Amino acid sequence: MLEKILNFIEKNKMLSRGDSVICGFSGGADSTVLLHVMTALSGKLGITVKALHVNHCIRGKESDDDEEFCRDFCENRRIPFIAVRCNVPEYAQACGLSEEEAARELRYRAFAEHSAGMLVATAHNADDNLETAVHNLIRGTALKGLTGIPPKRKNIIRPLLTVSRREIEKYAAENNLSYVTDSTNLSDDYTRNKIRHRLIPLMRELNGSLTEKSVSSMDALREENSFIEAEAEKAYMRCFSDNSLIDIADYPPVIRKRCAARLLSENSLPYSYDRLEMTDSIIAEKGKINISKNLYFVSDGRSLFLKRIEKTSQTERSVPLKIGDNFIFGGISVKAEIVGVSDMSGQNVDINSAVYYLDFDKLSGKLTLRNRRYGDKIRIAGKNCTSSVKKLINEKVGTEYRSTLHFIDDSEGTVFAERLGVAERAAPDERTVRFLKITVEKNRDEPESQTVTL
Repeated sequence: MLEKILNFIEKNKMLSRGDSVICGFSGGADSTVLLHVMTALSGKLGITVKALHVNHCIRGKESDDDEEFCRDFCENRRIPFIAVRCNVPEYAQACGLSEEEAARELRYRAFAEHSAGMLVATAHNADDNLETAVHNLIRGTALKGLTGIPPKRKNIIRPLLTVSRREIEKYAAENNLSYVTDSTNLSDDYTRNKIRHRLIPLMRELNGSLTEKSVSSMDALREENSFIEAEAEKAYMRCFSDNSLIDIADYPPVIRKRCAARLLSENSLPYSYDRLEMTDSIIAEKGKINISKNLYFVSDGRSLFLKRIEKTSQTERSVPLKIGDNFIFGGISVKAEIVGVSDMSGQNVDINSAVYYLDFDKLSGKLTLRNRRYGDKIRIAGKNCTSSVKKLINEKVGTEYRSTLHFIDDSEGTVFAERLGVAERAAPDERTVRFLKITVEKNRDEPESQTVTL
């Protein structure tokens, strides 16, 4: 087993000669074997080894007895020993955490406080890794979650990650190592213990080599995840600019999602599978999704921008539509002209351009030019249903244009929506004699005009 652990350490470049390692030492079988193994390999690896015990004060005298066992174990073997006491129940109650979460948080805080300039070795083994992957799968995870516990992260190393619990217990017996048993590990109070004591045994009935097979499976998944991570890193470095991912649409979805996740993470914003799916859906299609409060992801169909968009109450604007130039937004003209069939020669009727044509004789009552209103609906020519203007805008109109969109109503409702088109009932056809030509132009001064009267 020593050779197996040594190969795993070297494969993952966990240690260098001259390193100091502090081992998390609870007194249980896993951490006792870890400490013994690291001490046995210290000469060959050229490292120094210490032990750190965290007394969680959960089990009263039993916790104190475990601390004393660890102290004696280290004194008998002349291993430098540090003990830290922390009141997990009190901390859990104060922070609204489960005791399991609170213990982990305080344990890693103790590691950080006592490992300056050192590496921290924890006793996570192959069975722990399998339980973690299953736990992640139950909660919902992507590829990274299925790779389980990383062999090395920052200054934390896990030398026993490919060793099964059965191998650990066998090693302890062969080397006459006594250890303590945490009574909380025998209960089903915690989610992980339910997986350990109920679910994994059922899975092992289907495959007696479950743990060993999981080691190779997660190793393969870890390699594939590392490759994707490397490709995502290249894409991020190429595309990132000022809280934006420029031309991110050129990459596959798996890369786009990881880049979006990193952008959110670097802005201290949470993300989930659903949020990344929604984000990816707007990258090629254009659109906007809310991330948090006034922060939005905005896409122009090529790039993804993280923008702060302040919500403002829009003032209602409306004027009677006049022949000539009309203004409801400064510097943007809506020019109205009545054009006969004879004047249409050579003109392109294209409702998707800045010029729009309506059948003038299909309109009724006075015409009003206005801005967008809450609840607007329109039945666009060529569509077979009445649609929400908000939905159409989200699908078709870039965010930079949305605040200055123009609408035209007659006495029966909306007949024109800028950048969306004209209503079906007002659309020109082969019987059209007079056209109402609408041209939207920017940067125009306000001239004199006359009101259109039908």
